[in-house]
Amino acid sequence: MATDHVDVLIVGAGLSGVGAACHLRRHCPEKTYAVLEARDTIGGTWDLFRYPGVRSDSDMFTLGYSFRPWTNPKAIADGAAIRDYVRRTAQEYGVTDHIRFRHRVVRAEWDGGRARWTVRAHRDDSAETIELTCSFLFICSGYYRYDAGYTPEFPGTEPYAGRIVHPQHWPEDLDHTGRRVVVIGSGATAVTLVPALAERAAHVTMLQRSPTYVMALPSRDVVADALRRWLPAKAAYPVVRWKNVLLATANFQLSRRAPALARKLLLRAARRRLPAGYDVDRHFSPRYAPWDQRLCVVPDGDLFTALRTGRASVVTDTVDTFTERGVRLSSGEELAADVVVTATGLNLLALGGMTLAVDGTEVDLPGTVAYKGMMLSGVPNFAMTIGYTNASWTLKADLVATYVCRLLRHLDRTGQQVVTPLPPADGELQPIIDLTAGYVLRSVDALPKQGDRAPWRLYQNYPRDVLLMRHGRLSDEGVRFSHAGTPERRTVRA
Repeated sequence: MATDHVDVLIVGAGLSGVGAACHLRRHCPEKTYAVLEARDTIGGTWDLFRYPGVRSDSDMFTLGYSFRPWTNPKAIADGAAIRDYVRRTAQEYGVTDHIRFRHRVVRAEWDGGRARWTVRAHRDDSAETIELTCSFLFICSGYYRYDAGYTPEFPGTEPYAGRIVHPQHWPEDLDHTGRRVVVIGSGATAVTLVPALAERAAHVTMLQRSPTYVMALPSRDVVADALRRWLPAKAAYPVVRWKNVLLATANFQLSRRAPALARKLLLRAARRRLPAGYDVDRHFSPRYAPWDQRLCVVPDGDLFTALRTGRASVVTDTVDTFTERGVRLSSGEELAADVVVTATGLNLLALGGMTLAVDGTEVDLPGTVAYKGMMLSGVPNFAMTIGYTNASWTLKADLVATYVCRLLRHLDRTGQQVVTPLPPADGELQPIIDLTAGYVLRSVDALPKQGDRAPWRLYQNYPRDVLLMRHGRLSDEGVRFSHAGTPERRTVRA
C-alpha cells in the first residue's frame, strides 16, 4: 500500500479545519500538509445543516477568522453566508487544493521510534482503505456525529400519519406551507426553526420538556456599521471583535458570580418582548442557572415576535405518545401536527469516531487529561480543536491553530521532534465540557477529562487564553519535548 507523508495532517474541512490550514500557510509556510474530509464538500456544520433559518448563534465578528474580516452587514448570519465565507477563505489561502474529500479517518497509530503517525482512512467514493503518515496530527472534526442526530424513543410513531424529520438531515422535498408544525425541543436549533417555519406554516408549536434562557440580540452591529464607514475592514474588524469578546466575557462572568441577578435580567428582557400576562415563569424560566447550559440567542427577538403575533406558541410538557393526528402530552392535551420536527439534540462523537494507539498501546480517551484544552496526556504530536461553550467556537479554534504553529516552530528551532503532554500528578479531574446539557451528559463518560488548575484546566476565558496560548511559555510542567526514539516515561495518572 502506497503511503504519502506530510508534516501536518488535518482531519476535517469545516470552519476549524480550514482555519487550521490557513494558519499553517501563514505561520509555517514551509510545512507540507493535507486535509482529510469525510464528506464531499467544504463547510462542515455549515454545509451539513440546511434546515429553515439555520444561522449562527454567535456574532460573526467573533465566529469569523481572526485573519479574515467578516464584511457581511449581518452580525448574526445565515448558514449559507457562513458556508460561503469558509469556502472563499479556503480558496483565497490555497487550501482547497490540499483537501482530500470522502476520506473518513478511522485510526491513527504513533510510532515513537520514527516520530510519526500512520493514519488509516476509508474512501467512501471507492471503498478502498488508504494510509498516510504525518509528523503531527491535528483533529478538527468537531465533537458530534454527522451521520445521525439524537432522537429519543417516542411511542406511537408508527400510526402517526404526518411526517417526522430531524433538523440535522432536513429533507429537500418538505413543504411546510400552510401546515401545522410541532417542533420538539428548546435549544438553539428549536428557537431558530420556530420563527423561520412560522413565516409560512399555519401554526408552529414549540414543545419543550423544560425551558431554556433566550436572549435577543440585534442582527446588525451598530458599532461595526459605524466603524466601517470610517475605517478599512482590516482596521475595524479587530476593534469590533474585541468589543464583542469583552461583552460576552462580562455576560458570562456576571452569570457565574451573580446568577440570581443574571436570571432576573434575562427574564425581565423576555417579559418586555412578550404579550402582557404571558407565563414567562413557566415557558422561559429554566431550573438551572444562566450558563449552566448555553444561552440561546434570537436575532432581533424573532422568536418573541412569532409568539407575540400568534404565529407560534410554546407548550411546556412531555410527550406521552404520538397519535394518528399528532402528539398527545402527559397532561392529556393533544397537539395536532402535519409535521413533527425532533430538534432534540446531537450525539457526541469524540475525534470523529477514530481510534488512537501510541507505540502499540490503545489510547483510552476517557483516561486522558486535556492539556490547554487542545492536547491529550500521553499522546505525542497531537492536537484537537474544541471551541468555547460560552463564546464563539472560532475564538478557541484560532488560538489552538496558532499554538500548534508555535509548537512546530519550537520543535524545528530546538532540533527536537516530539511534544508529549503529561497529566497532572494530583488534583480532581472533571469532564472536558463543563455543561449540564443533555447531549453532554449522555456521553460525558466517553470524553477526556480536565484538571483543576492550569495548564490542564479550561477557564472558558478568551482574554486569559490569549495570554496563555499566544504569549505564554511553551515549556511547563504539563509537557515534555524530546527526540525521536526517546523512551517514553509513564504519562498516565496512577
